[in-house]
Amino acid sequence: MILLFTDFGEGGFYTGQMRALLAERAPGVPVIDLMHDAPAYAPGCASYLLAALTPAMPKGATIVAVVDPGVGGPRRPIVVRADGRQFVGPDNGLFELVMRRARDVSCESIEWRPKVLSATFHGRDLFAPVAASLAKGTVEDCTLRPVEPLRFPRWPDDLPAVIYIDGYGNLITGLRAATLPPGTRVGLGGAALQRARTFGDVPSGVLMWYENSIGLIEIAVNKGNAARLLSASIGTEVKLET
Repeated sequence: MILLFTDFGEGGFYTGQMRALLAERAPGVPVIDLMHDAPAYAPGCASYLLAALTPAMPKGATIVAVVDPGVGGPRRPIVVRADGRQFVGPDNGLFELVMRRARDVSCESIEWRPKVLSATFHGRDLFAPVAASLAKGTVEDCTLRPVEPLRFPRWPDDLPAVIYIDGYGNLITGLRAATLPPGTRVGLGGAALQRARTFGDVPSGVLMWYENSIGLIEIAVNKGNAARLLSASIGTEVKLET
């Protein structure tokens, strides 16, 4: 299958054009909209979210990941192969955490170019055709060259900041819950939040943090909007108290 991970937003014509090209180039291969509201213009934050989503992706999947504020500039287009999965997208840090947490990693630069390449829509014109070739196993359709990707060693293994806000106003951080000692409190907006297993463990309107379904620390209000209550946004830092 091919999975799409972008910051394009749920509206507009961008995703539809990519899906149409994939249907033409790789007929019969399922195309899954993993998410299209990844942190906009923020490959750093998106890297932690993509890495947390990766373990649930089936081996053999091809992921087209586009959070690419430098599109059309000097950044390279790459293919990252990590633990049996293939990631296609920009060499701008978006795959940093995927590569760091994988056991088996290689990277290739995409040398192939289509006859027509939009300066601002490489998702459709470059990444999608390459992903279709990879999904079909016809790599000879595109020219790839082994390369050392751009790395970001100063980025922490876990990011103490909000990386995503869902439709309920829950705040997803770049911190893996399994890395924290028991009794850790999460601080944000002047509040020190205790851990709960699930929403119903606290009264309505009460803030708490919990381990979400992809293993990350998430801050929520039972039957409320944490983002609004805490005036939080993408990039808002959180503190840990043990």
